[in-house]
Amino acid sequence: MNIALDIQSLDVAIDGIPILRDVGLQVPAGSMAGLIGRNGAGKTTLMRAIMGLLPSRAGRLSAVGEDLTSLPPHRLARLGISYMPEDRRLIPSLTVEENVLLPAWANNIADAAKRLQWIYGLMPEVREFRERRALQLSGGQQKLVALARALMPGNKLLLLDEPFEGVAPVLSRRLAEVVAALRHEGLTVILSESDDTHSKDLADLAFHIERGVVAAG
Repeated sequence: MNIALDIQSLDVAIDGIPILRDVGLQVPAGSMAGLIGRNGAGKTTLMRAIMGLLPSRAGRLSAVGEDLTSLPPHRLARLGISYMPEDRRLIPSLTVEENVLLPAWANNIADAAKRLQWIYGLMPEVREFRERRALQLSGGQQKLVALARALMPGNKLLLLDEPFEGVAPVLSRRLAEVVAALRHEGLTVILSESDDTHSKDLADLAFHIERGVVAAG
């Protein structure tokens, strides 16, 4: 079995306070995994540690066949690994299309135009408001744009942190449709939620996190 993400004995402490303890999990390539836990359980910390945004210690931390422990965060985009933060982090003054293209400009992605058209095919509504500035969008629309931006470099492993949080039901359903479509694109997706409201219908496997400890099932 081809493993897209392999974590063994991962520990993360912030300001000397242990947050993640001996985390271990494996996610097969091309699958969708749910990461379920209440607020403060450690979901965001785990995703940020995978992306190299937080210092960590691990017996093993590898993705798409690469050892991530020795790589700076900006190198992950070139490996096809990307992260959609819960708070979107769009640049308000830039247009939607400029926000989506930012990772391509930062990482010199050669096929950015092709990827952009692929993203617009998945999310035609993003194409429709591509010339609007991010600050003019609703919270749900901004989530769609944040997902589109993450898909620009993330064509192998995609980490989605609470993508449905704070989104109106109609846009939440639309986000779920887009995420479901990604399984047909060969991506490996890790989706965090406070409960399994959406992930139970989307995920092939689930991990539960509580007080920094992860358990499968």
